[in-house]
Amino acid sequence: MEKQLIIRHAELELTATLHYPADGARKDKQAKKQAIVICHGFVGNRIGVDRLFVKTARALAEQGSYVLRFDYGGCGESNGDYGSLGFDSMIDQTRTAIDYIADMDDVDPRRIVLLGHSLGGAVAIAASVRDKRVKRLVLWSPVGYPFNDIVRIVGRSGYDEAVNTGRTDYAGYTLTPVFFDSLMQHQPFQSAPRFGGDVLLVHGTSDELIPADYSFLYQKVFWTRSEGLCDKEIIFQANHTYSTRQHQQEAIRVTSDWLTGLERKQEEWQHWSI
Repeated sequence: MEKQLIIRHAELELTATLHYPADGARKDKQAKKQAIVICHGFVGNRIGVDRLFVKTARALAEQGSYVLRFDYGGCGESNGDYGSLGFDSMIDQTRTAIDYIADMDDVDPRRIVLLGHSLGGAVAIAASVRDKRVKRLVLWSPVGYPFNDIVRIVGRSGYDEAVNTGRTDYAGYTLTPVFFDSLMQHQPFQSAPRFGGDVLLVHGTSDELIPADYSFLYQKVFWTRSEGLCDKEIIFQANHTYSTRQHQQEAIRVTSDWLTGLERKQEEWQHWSI
């Protein structure tokens, strides 16, 4: 079952879709369910390229989780001016989405997962550091240097235009200096070690926007922590948005298997500790 809804964040109305666990999984009343929040990337939306996030949410709900995918302010069907809000606003919007799903009766607020793609991956890292309810991170093709990476995508001329005139247009979005300045304030590689939970990195070897090397570096950074595991899956020839049926299915399968495996280990540990 899926439900369309509006999540209010300050003056924003964030359009979202909530996916309920499959009927068979919902009938299990012994434990509350894991909840997954999907964070889309730069000038993206909750549907995803080639419906990637729709397919992902449905697959993860089929495995027994609640899944929430939403449009950041100014993206998709949400109101607001995306290019004037910036990175910190996206972090706060993500935490509002967490508030919504964590307050549901059937959700275990101690089992919140953020699945972030591209810039959404960097946002997910920052949100998880600020919000201790997040216990697991799934990072698909995560941005490593928000300012440098987004300026490279937009083009140096576009950034210069924003600085000199107060705005630039990219893919129908008006980006302001405030947006670029906000990106400059965040360094995910430096903040990543402050997250103490488990992490899965997924990246394609043919990513034309964010190099797969970032995920190798992220894993090394996460490995410096005293707690929390970090696994990595590199998908051969997958591009930035996993835009073939095979690559979509592989990214979703790897993610589903990883989350299911952690849940199984946690259950076994609880039985052992009892």
